[in-house]
Amino acid sequence: MKVCLYFENINAISKSGIGRALKHQKEALTSAGIEYTLDPDDSYDILHINTVGITSSAVINKAKDAGKKVIYHAHSTEEDFRNSFVFSNQLAPLVRQHLINTYSSADYIITPTPYSRALLESYGIPLEISAVSNGIDLTRFEYDEEKVKAFRRYFSLQEDEKVVLSVGLFFERKGILDFIEVARHFPDVKFIWFGETPLYSIPQKIREAVEEDHPDNVLFPGYVKGPIIEGAYMSADCFFFASLEETEGIVVLEALAGKRQCLLRDIPVYDPWLVHGEHCYKGKNNEEFIDLLEQILNHEVPYLGEAGYKVAQERSIASVGQQLKAIYQKVLRG
Repeated sequence: MKVCLYFENINAISKSGIGRALKHQKEALTSAGIEYTLDPDDSYDILHINTVGITSSAVINKAKDAGKKVIYHAHSTEEDFRNSFVFSNQLAPLVRQHLINTYSSADYIITPTPYSRALLESYGIPLEISAVSNGIDLTRFEYDEEKVKAFRRYFSLQEDEKVVLSVGLFFERKGILDFIEVARHFPDVKFIWFGETPLYSIPQKIREAVEEDHPDNVLFPGYVKGPIIEGAYMSADCFFFASLEETEGIVVLEALAGKRQCLLRDIPVYDPWLVHGEHCYKGKNNEEFIDLLEQILNHEVPYLGEAGYKVAQERSIASVGQQLKAIYQKVLRG
């Protein structure tokens, strides 16, 4: 069995969650002993496609003409397209129809969570859909004192200075405005948002918030990889992710793997696998975020990092590899 993992415009998506999904899929297939190629012109038995652009449609058509099985990995929904780029809300209904058409062209669909599966089922797509996590490389977030020192040195943090971390694109959907607003209530705490998006592509209010309309304790270092961000995941006092819509949230898995205290917006995607007060803390609005964050920073609530880590363990690369292998075998049997 040989699988073609296809991601359109790999360079363009390399800094996004889908880019990390590619890395995780490669590692998962290797762990399961499954041969793969990234070249759709190569020989293969199954096309495992992850993107929804024009080239993706052409690759699917070619595969189907050759009698290959096609599995669509549905990372995108209409819901998570909204409140992102300029004009995203106006285009969202068209995006929904495009997703329905492209996803329906496959033989089988994989999506990261039960929540995103329910969304796709509500679209009326007439295919079997399995929920398989994007997975997490646990070894990358094992505690490393040198990485922690590199992170704190990079930001010139004082020994006792507290840090609240978030990671994501500059999208309103990601909760960036709430992240900034909550930070105003904690002037002695560093709030660091890793990630970036071309400023010309996002609405003016988000552009202004990133460029100038934020307090001095909020930092936007851009896209940073390696020891700096890994050290942040290993040592931040809290991972605060106020996103309003996700299909899973790979950055949440990364924070769980780093055993961080996690403060998340209470949205359906985290049900039933992340429970408030058991694996993480959840709030519905800024008032609740501020109250919970104050308790987390002052150690007035239990530390949940070990319980959160167990959730990440269940979504390890090796576990995902075995789940994908079972689906591939099922699809090939027809």
